Amino acid sequence: MSTSSLRSPLALVAVAGVAALLGACRADPVLTTGSLYPADYRARHPLALAEGVRTLDVFVTGTGHIDPRQAADVDAFLLEYRRYGRGTLALDVPAGGTPVTAAAVERTAAALRRMSLDGGVSDHQVVVARYAVANPNLAAPLRLSFQRMEAKVGSQCGTWPQDLGVGDPGFSGRNEAYWNFGCATQSNVAAQIADPVDLVRARPEGRIDTIRRTNDIGKIRDGKDPSIEWRQDGKTSIKAQVSQ
Repeated sequence: MSTSSLRSPLALVAVAGVAALLGACRADPVLTTGSLYPADYRARHPLALAEGVRTLDVFVTGTGHIDPRQAADVDAFLLEYRRYGRGTLALDVPAGGTPVTAAAVERTAAALRRMSLDGGVSDHQVVVARYAVANPNLAAPLRLSFQRMEAKVGSQCGTWPQDLGVGDPGFSGRNEAYWNFGCATQSNVAAQIADPVDLVRARPEGRIDTIRRTNDIGKIRDGKDPSIEWRQDGKTSIKAQVSQ
């Protein structure tokens, strides 16, 4: 085709038609508005319920007795097991030390079993297992463990997908919180929750004090103050201190 024929009106109309058809096949880019990820840190780092393992290492001291500090730790651990534990209470006992150390370990294990029974744990719930000591020169503790439900952060902390400096002007211009923001706070909150079920539902209300409620209603009907006036260490009542 010659140059003159390309410049003819019919050829120009044909070229324009082909260009229009090709343009119709092109998909318009999707416009994204707002945040590219959730702005709320609770949505980026949600708290989730998961199965976890609670452990307590009890170190052998002296001839195998449990000192007061470790005894208090064991009592608190057994209380948590009775309240929230699932399945059995595992007791891992080190094996392979010197004869003197082995005797102390056995006495410590017997003391732990005795404390478990005294703490309300039945004998069939305690499962004893042995593990080999890798280095006899290092302290090999007896380990108590059980499974329980825990609250954990559902995402990975320490993730930095964006550059917080000037290297990413698109992110800096949006003035959004960085991805890792709030993850440490959520982790601390999860570690402090005693019963993770509280994250799912509220606890039921306790029984009302019918006698107290009836007396208070009777005082209100008689035009009297239903509040309680109580004293502390023989001083002026708390009610009087507040009113002053």
